Order: sequence, then C-alpha cells, then structure tokens
Amino acid sequence: MTIYHFVGIKGSGMSALAQVLHDMKFEVQGSDVEKRFFTQLALEQSGIKIFPFQKENIKPGMTIIAGNAYPDTHEEIQEAMKLGLPVIRYHRFLGDFMQNFTSVAITGAHGKTSTTGLLAHVIKGAKPTSFLIGDGTGKGQEGAEYFVFEACEYRRHFLSYFPDYAIMTNIDFDHPDYFANIEDVFSAFQEMAVQVKKGIFAYGDDEQLQRIQAKVPVLFYGFGDENDYQAKNLAKSTNGTTFDVFIRNTFYDTFSIPTFGDHSVLNALAVIGLCHYEEIDVTIVKEQLLTFQGVKRRFSEKKIGTQILIDDYAHHPTEIKATIDAAKQKYPDKRIVAVFQPHTFTRTQAFLEDFAESLRLADKAYLCEIFGSARENHGKLTIKDLQEKIDGSEILSEENTSVLNEYDNSVIIFMGAGDIQKFQESYEKQINQ
Repeated sequence: MTIYHFVGIKGSGMSALAQVLHDMKFEVQGSDVEKRFFTQLALEQSGIKIFPFQKENIKPGMTIIAGNAYPDTHEEIQEAMKLGLPVIRYHRFLGDFMQNFTSVAITGAHGKTSTTGLLAHVIKGAKPTSFLIGDGTGKGQEGAEYFVFEACEYRRHFLSYFPDYAIMTNIDFDHPDYFANIEDVFSAFQEMAVQVKKGIFAYGDDEQLQRIQAKVPVLFYGFGDENDYQAKNLAKSTNGTTFDVFIRNTFYDTFSIPTFGDHSVLNALAVIGLCHYEEIDVTIVKEQLLTFQGVKRRFSEKKIGTQILIDDYAHHPTEIKATIDAAKQKYPDKRIVAVFQPHTFTRTQAFLEDFAESLRLADKAYLCEIFGSARENHGKLTIKDLQEKIDGSEILSEENTSVLNEYDNSVIIFMGAGDIQKFQESYEKQINQ
C-alpha cells in the first residue's frame, strides 16, 4: 500500500486531510519547517510522523500530496519528480476524494471554518460524516455518507471541487495580493457555483451573492423577508441566542445556539437550511446545535483572574467587527481590549481605514508588528500607519505584554492569522511568574 507523504503537513488544510486519511487506515506521514504550529498537536496525537524538510524523506512507492504554499522547485517535490512519483496538489487530491460521498463545500470570505465545524457536528448526529476543517481538524469516519469540507477561494483553489452542495456565507474583497477587486472575487464564486451538483445555500442579505446564477436551486438564508430561510425574533443573552426559523414565510421551528453575535445565527441558519433540504430530523438538528463546542482559534476563551482571554483568527475588518460584537454580547459589563496583529502587508495596505474603523469598536486597541506571509515578508507600510488612525492605540511587543495587567474585569481578544498566539503565551507566562 502506498505511503501518502504530505509536503507542508502543518498547513491547516493539509494537517486535516492527513488526519482524515489516517483515520481511514491509510499510511500517512509528512514534512514541514521545524517551527511549532497549532496544527501539530492533533497530528502527534494520531501518531502521524512529521519530518523536517529534506529530499531524503522521499522514497520510491510514495504518493506525494503537496501543500499550496510550496512551489514545484521545493527540494522534496523535485526529488519526487526525479523518482517519477505521483505529485498531487492538495486541492486536486481533495477534489477527487470527495466524489465518494455526499459532499458539502463551505465557502465564503468569512465564517467558513465555524460553519464547516458546525455542519459536521450537526450532520454526524444523524449520519456517519467525515469532515475537513480549516482549523487543522479532520476526521475520516468509517462508512461515512457525508463529507463536509472548507473550500477556500484564494487563487481560485475551490475550482478543483465539484461538490453536491455548497454553502456560500458571503462575498467580500480579501486576498488583495491575488484578487484585483470585488468583481474578480465574484467571478470566482460564480464559476464555483456552476460546478455544484445539487443545491446552493447562499446568504441572501449579501448583494453580491444575490447575483449568483447556477444550474441547481439557489436557496437564500438570512434576516430579510425575501429569504427562503429566515431567522426572526432573535433573543440574545449572555448564554447564547435563540431564534425562530421561517421557511418561505411559514414558521418552521425555534432553535437555540450557545454562541454569540449575528454571524453565529447566520452560520446556524445555513446549517438548518441544508439539513432541512436533506431531510435530517429537526430534533437531532436542535440537539446538535446546542452541544457545539466551537472550532479552534475562533473565540477560544480562557479565564485568568478577573480577565477573559480570547484567541481568535480574525484578520479582516469584517471578522474583527464580528468578534468584538460577540464579546460585547457575552460580556456586556466588561471592557473590551483588542490586541491585533495584521496579516500580510498587502491586506493591511488595502484595508487600512477599515481596520482602524473596526478596531475603534473596542475600548482599547493594542497593535503588533505586521506578520508577513510565505508570499511576502516586507512592505513600505509599518504598524505605525495603522496606529495613527486609532486614537489611544499603542504598539505591543512580545517583551512588554505586562501592560495588559492593568485591565481588571476585562476581555482581552488576541486577533490575527499570523503568530498572534505568541503574544498571548508571553502574557500568560508573565502572569504566572
């Protein structure tokens, strides 16, 4: 039997796929840089071997799954080609793999990971389900009927997929290093829509998604009256949110979720819509929604003294606003302190004013140096350009996190897609000294 060797196994999608194949009893290993990533723990717990990058890792008889961050010139990919081994890009492999199941792709500029996690959790209450989530979590279930996975629009990677269903959470301008403008983003989603085989669930209050054309039914969900699936009568509390669902203006049922913010209601509504369409028992849907624990790095909380520390992947102005709104719903009596690390120079430059606007919603903002990506690691812009736009904001370094001590009875949100966790770790270490 072939060994699947993952080049860049610590990538969030790659590590999740490695776990899925491992659960399905395939032999799996991989390589990556030696720096520790949050995706590593699950791989180690599964007993999946991780090697440092070197061409000696590549041996005859292997199938190579290559992460999108590594070019064909990478030493391991070069060695595989020299040995005549199959080299398959991550998104191509996934595209073929999903044909064995009723597949559901979750895509959109924001909310993909949380919605994928929620849908997988709800459906597996009714039917065996395999899933792949962008937080590095993957599970291959024996005899799975459904495959729920996160589909990323970056570089149009999701065009490798021909899923049965798609959930489209929104269309927003992001990845300015690749997309030219919102029209370019829309054209990618439109192309994806044509590839869906059974049905699309799209957020109907999004003016871009309203334009989507497809060969299959497009069902809209949202707060507006014209949606097929509508959430009404929201009751928000510090324990979560309860709301009524109407299907084409007819009352369907009342649902409760233990999560916060309007975006959480929309994620749940998309899941409810798809489960209704697939005729999954509504009692199971209601029970499963209530027991969802969330996904990694999305509003992950820790209580230390009178402070609540939250780790969140938010790295776009829309996401920052949603995270701060959720914190305000759950902790209405606490001050909200945002600690934000911008991710990539191109994104920071493109959304400078929007970042400032969303961070002003916090009671206090601390900013960390811009995190460059594997694709770009410097720019003319500096963190001071953002600081100048937010009154009272300060720059935080890993060495001086002790300033956060002064915020008693506060929520401190560490946000970013780079290595923002190191600031939280530094602060926690400093508290425990």
